[in-house]
Amino acid sequence: MSIRVLLADDQALIRAGFRMIIEAEVGPEVVGEAADGRAAADRCHRGQVDVVLMDIRMPILDGIEATRRTGAVERLAGVRVLVLTTFDNDDNVIYALQAGASGFLGKNVAPSDLVNAIRVVAGGEALLSPRATSGLISRLVHHLQPPTRRLPELELVTGREKEILLLVAHGLSNDAIARRLHLSPLTVKTHINRTMSKLRARDRAQLVVFAYRHHMVRPGDTLPDN
Repeated sequence: MSIRVLLADDQALIRAGFRMIIEAEVGPEVVGEAADGRAAADRCHRGQVDVVLMDIRMPILDGIEATRRTGAVERLAGVRVLVLTTFDNDDNVIYALQAGASGFLGKNVAPSDLVNAIRVVAGGEALLSPRATSGLISRLVHHLQPPTRRLPELELVTGREKEILLLVAHGLSNDAIARRLHLSPLTVKTHINRTMSKLRARDRAQLVVFAYRHHMVRPGDTLPDN
């Protein structure tokens, strides 16, 4: 089954370049383009979109608000937003993650990495630029508002699920978590899916935001001992 991609950028040349890269591969296909955030959100609301390559700075409606409007609709829960930015240290990325984005990439990304990123987020994984991840997390914590109350949903998360949530927040993949906890990758994926459901998180990126916001993990923390 192909991955349906929407290109949202106010520069036609960039949209054309991404279209060429994507259409040269087997699997993902471009199903639409949008030159502003409102058009991108409207196109998502019409359906048949799996992944949005979303520029942050666009006219009429920026990419952050377009992401928020898409994420606020329950029937669009399966739409993944991959933010594109010129700078890895762009603080707007933080607001995009809070709005529901699944990750971000620099616009100078290599073609193979772009296509792989689309596949990763379409599969429900989070994607953060490795070069910027540690700095991003530090700034993310600085920007996050502390919770006003303890979520009752957190009480539904089992001890094993919390253990896996912490490892997700540290950036471990399913395979790495499975090796560390002597579980199968499928079991790890099942636990993560259940945790996302209980915490109403769209994907792994939102689990990371949750873990830091609720001080389950802090910048500089090391991995817990086995």
